[in-house]
Amino acid sequence: MAGIPHPFQLELSLGVGCVAGVDEVGRGPLAGPVVVAAVVLPLPPLPFSLPVNDSKKLTDARRRELDRLLREDPRVRFAIVERSPAQIDLMNILRATQDAMREAVQALPGIPRPQAALVDGLGFQPFPVPATFVVKGDGRSASIAAASILAKVYRDTLMERMDLRYPGYGFARNKGYGTAEHLEALNRLGPCPLHRRSFAPVAQPTLF
Repeated sequence: MAGIPHPFQLELSLGVGCVAGVDEVGRGPLAGPVVVAAVVLPLPPLPFSLPVNDSKKLTDARRRELDRLLREDPRVRFAIVERSPAQIDLMNILRATQDAMREAVQALPGIPRPQAALVDGLGFQPFPVPATFVVKGDGRSASIAAASILAKVYRDTLMERMDLRYPGYGFARNKGYGTAEHLEALNRLGPCPLHRRSFAPVAQPTLF
């Protein structure tokens, strides 16, 4: 339909046959890892019709369905990389995220290797392959959107499991973000091993 951008417009504009989409989830939370996914999708003229989109614009049920379909498609290659709270504290969140993005592209299985990457967010160097950085890329590129879905579902599932290990903080609901419930629990219980000690509300929980 006229006026609707092609979901692979950015990928095709690079003029190569194998493009990795890269996105992260979890830069802002007070607890849990930052998670990065790198994804290679089949490019036109090969058929690929999954309606991937920015994970934040999808319902939880739809994200999980698309996550399953992406994982089941043998043509889809992906790698998921974490940086733990301890690594975030050591490196800072920006460096930890960038480091995970580089590793995720390098960890992609199979061949051909990516000839270029579309990366959500602001640019940085070095990067393992020629990279185009796209602000709000998860709404503009099918490959970045697929990466956002895989990273989001992976991290959400992890935080739901961590809720059983560290009860009381509401991780299954807040996924580590600084909700009122989470801040109250942090003030009452203090931080757990999943918290990022370099983030101010964790370092000074009595402020809440």
